[in-house]
Amino acid sequence: MSPQKLDFIVVMPVYNEEEVIERVTREWLRVLEGVEAENWRLRIHNDGSRDNTGAILDAIQHPCLEVVHAHNQGHGPTLVSAYRRAVTEAEWVFQSDSDGEIPADAFPEFWQRREEADLWVGHRQNRGGPLSRRVISTVLRWMNRLLYGPGLSDVNCPCRLFRADAFAKTLEAMPDNTFAPNVLISGVACGGKTRVKELPIAYRPRQTGEVSIRRGRLAKAALKSAWQTLTFRFSPAMRNLRL
Repeated sequence: MSPQKLDFIVVMPVYNEEEVIERVTREWLRVLEGVEAENWRLRIHNDGSRDNTGAILDAIQHPCLEVVHAHNQGHGPTLVSAYRRAVTEAEWVFQSDSDGEIPADAFPEFWQRREEADLWVGHRQNRGGPLSRRVISTVLRWMNRLLYGPGLSDVNCPCRLFRADAFAKTLEAMPDNTFAPNVLISGVACGGKTRVKELPIAYRPRQTGEVSIRRGRLAKAALKSAWQTLTFRFSPAMRNLRL
């Protein structure tokens, strides 16, 4: 007999966030403890941080916290592997970044309304940040609409809850080196029969920590994401999903 699945897993990739990771982790644990769910886990994937992030996480003791240490792969590949593992162990999977830009108290409404959709995605309100990043987000949104269909305003938002069995095949078909897996998940959801909804969420500009993509690499990263979005749309793996 297979073990009973967890109600949900929150996955959180982290890289060089020693200045905020303890505060962010404790904030999430506090919020999750108040949610109506019997079995859950906060799983933080340390993507080869070069600062004290790993040591800080290891010092936090909580029965529902799990820290996974790995060699640096980059945010996208780390998230792909985190998702693939989580969908085998939980009914629902939630993702948040570790920089504190998305407050943990956004989660309870997602959880309370989960049965209304297979994928809930946050829509960041009053989003700041560099103009270049906002332009890239806009381009990816319209590209997703053209390739997959309308339905989401913030296709790469790192605040989303999805039903594990609705996206297990998508994650398996996704390349291991996918740069922006959330963009592909959003596209597949909008292009298929998946129920998709958005929730407005607060946005807190980053104050500390290390931005994983610096300005000089931003255009290259955007092109890579756009190319993967296009090629995945017309790949044999996508056709096999029969969306």
